[in-house]
Amino acid sequence: MPDKPKLTVGGVPEHFNLPWHLALESKSFDSLDVDIEFAEYPGGTGAMTAAMSSGELDIALLLTEGAITNILRGHNNRIVKIYVDSPLIWGIHVAAHSEIQTVEQIRDKVFAISRAGSGSHLIAIVDANERGWPTSNMKFSKVNNLDGAREKLANGKVDVFLWERFTTQPFVDNGEFRRVGQRTPPWPAFVVSVREEILQTHAAAIRQMLEQVNRCCSQLMNHPDAIDIIASRYQLRHEQTREWFQLVKWNTDFEYSEKTFEQVIRYLEKVNIIEPTNRRPSELWYEL
Repeated sequence: MPDKPKLTVGGVPEHFNLPWHLALESKSFDSLDVDIEFAEYPGGTGAMTAAMSSGELDIALLLTEGAITNILRGHNNRIVKIYVDSPLIWGIHVAAHSEIQTVEQIRDKVFAISRAGSGSHLIAIVDANERGWPTSNMKFSKVNNLDGAREKLANGKVDVFLWERFTTQPFVDNGEFRRVGQRTPPWPAFVVSVREEILQTHAAAIRQMLEQVNRCCSQLMNHPDAIDIIASRYQLRHEQTREWFQLVKWNTDFEYSEKTFEQVIRYLEKVNIIEPTNRRPSELWYEL
């Protein structure tokens, strides 16, 4: 019997993606006519969109704003599903020894970003805009991932770093980071984006795969021991995990939200992350 074609799914090594690991561990994908491999990308959305462009990655669990920016900048990907309905809470961090004491003092400082077009890049601009600060002359330094940011914050090569608040909590707790503020964009945190050429050949299998993920998301949200499982697997304190779990909501359908996509596009235009576009939000979506 010939080997099944393989599809590689990319995601950050964070608690949001536990349902994918549970699906793989329970062999939920074994009945599909494709093999599913999950690859972790500590560099986040920017690293994954680069991997999609090179053909290394077929499917990615991307920040909503990053996925939309990627497509509107001409990349041949399409969004097929909202993955996490709840918004992402970004912590605004400085080194514990930094002279910065308040969020107002981060203006005009050097921001660590995993790479251009990443969430840490885009949300730094969103945050500055919401505070009424100019964004055209913001200073950024590429650090690749969370570990790179830790190193450069420690040695003073960067001043500020925005990253998911619960993921960075251990470094706040151990005195490495100090959190001076946070930013929560008003849109869903993550979507599933797929290369167009993969959709041409494997759309049905992707739909079946995501149906299994929906099932695992639903089971996790209703699991009596979910908080213990997540805290153990991601080295989070129990009370922090409880707080996060009460806030997060995975999406378990395939509904398209024109309003959500329109909102993100107009916001990205407003802060000059993308050029003004006449493309309809529905053009970014692929109906499985």
